[in-house]
Amino acid sequence: MLRPFKNRRQRITLASANALVPKNHLLRLLDQHINFDFILDETAHLYSEDNGRPAVDPRMLFKILFIGYLYGIRSERQLMQEIEVNVAYRWFLGLSLTDPVPDHSTISRNRRLRFAGSQIEQTIFDTIVGQAVKLGLVGGRVFYTDSTHLKANANKRRYQTRQLRQDTGEYLAQLNQAIDDDRKTHGKKALPPAKTQATPRTIKYSPVDPDAGYLRRQGKPEGFYYLDHRTVDGRHAIVVDCFVTPANVNDSVPYLARLDRVRQRFRFPVRAVGLDAGYACMSIYHGLAEREIYAAIGYCRRPSGKGLYPRRQFHYLEEQDVYLCPAKQVMSYRTTDRRGLRVYSPGKAICAACPQREKCTRSQEAPRIMTRHVWQGDKDQAETFRLSESGKAIYAHRKETVERSFADAKSLHGQRYARLRGLAQVTGQCLLAAATQNMKKICLLVANRGSTPAGLRPRPA
Repeated sequence: MLRPFKNRRQRITLASANALVPKNHLLRLLDQHINFDFILDETAHLYSEDNGRPAVDPRMLFKILFIGYLYGIRSERQLMQEIEVNVAYRWFLGLSLTDPVPDHSTISRNRRLRFAGSQIEQTIFDTIVGQAVKLGLVGGRVFYTDSTHLKANANKRRYQTRQLRQDTGEYLAQLNQAIDDDRKTHGKKALPPAKTQATPRTIKYSPVDPDAGYLRRQGKPEGFYYLDHRTVDGRHAIVVDCFVTPANVNDSVPYLARLDRVRQRFRFPVRAVGLDAGYACMSIYHGLAEREIYAAIGYCRRPSGKGLYPRRQFHYLEEQDVYLCPAKQVMSYRTTDRRGLRVYSPGKAICAACPQREKCTRSQEAPRIMTRHVWQGDKDQAETFRLSESGKAIYAHRKETVERSFADAKSLHGQRYARLRGLAQVTGQCLLAAATQNMKKICLLVANRGSTPAGLRPRPA
């Protein structure tokens, strides 16, 4: 039977926000399992003790931002409008149904003036990771690292150019030392100092956001972007490190320094890492070998010349330090060049008389040569581990950890775009987004498996 509905908008009801929020609401779990009091302690020195207007509690300010990242609300103006009408949001912030909501400009002014340069976002992220460690949710033995791009707030068609000189001093110092040691081992003289320096490369930059890098990679969109580099733990995919660079910085450049920071900051006993082919360079192989960390790194096989023998058909004999070509000829060591490559060749006369020469080289005068990097042994060790059962399992787990973390960040937490301009602002955005993802995962894991560490049964990394 159809009955006309009576409008009850004007009815006065006695109710509290606490009674209206469901018991299993995600924000209730956050309030129960995450301790936010440290924010007040870390920001107390930024406020005046005895003068000025009463300030908004910094815990409330960052809780407002957490709500925005948790539910993918990118606009701060829209976020404040949602808080004004959402009972659960009000309850999480400690507001009643009738308390006024702070203006959206309060967040932006605090970010630009009070918290600028304070590294509070990094402190919040590290503290949340520390809480996950105390709950037993971080194994610290297997880490996965990757990067994803965030579109900068800049037009790719409006740009200027400038010269950029790469800082490779530390890498070149290590490589030159390895080259000198290798030449000394083979009875060669040390190479004289290089006379020419690396020429700077010309890059595009945006006048409105000079910190953004111009991204141009195969399979990636072209334009001004930032890269969000994340390292996640293999147990429950908790993000343990987050670092932002312009998009024209290679993934491998900041990797070792960030790995060392995580190990020292939380004292993780890292034993293995899983990385994609973007990290497959000699400096990474060597750095991980020095740190005694097993590496499961993807690879890209480069095609050889059409119709010629590929590199894999030349076998290296480590004890004799020679290569054996497909014709069973010995390729002896000749020299080590400035790039750190050992040069092996059978000699011009042997190559000229070889019946398989047409399948080996197209040069009519020079013999076929093979090169081997001075750090090739570290790469071979990593390749052996990657092909083992443990290495295959670790590499296959990437899609369930770091790749899943990026997918959730983009689809659920608004991480497809940089909300602000400048490297410092985008870094703060990525740190708070990663901290929010960690808080969400901590709450769900603890709520599903008990509220005490003893009740947790995480899958071993």
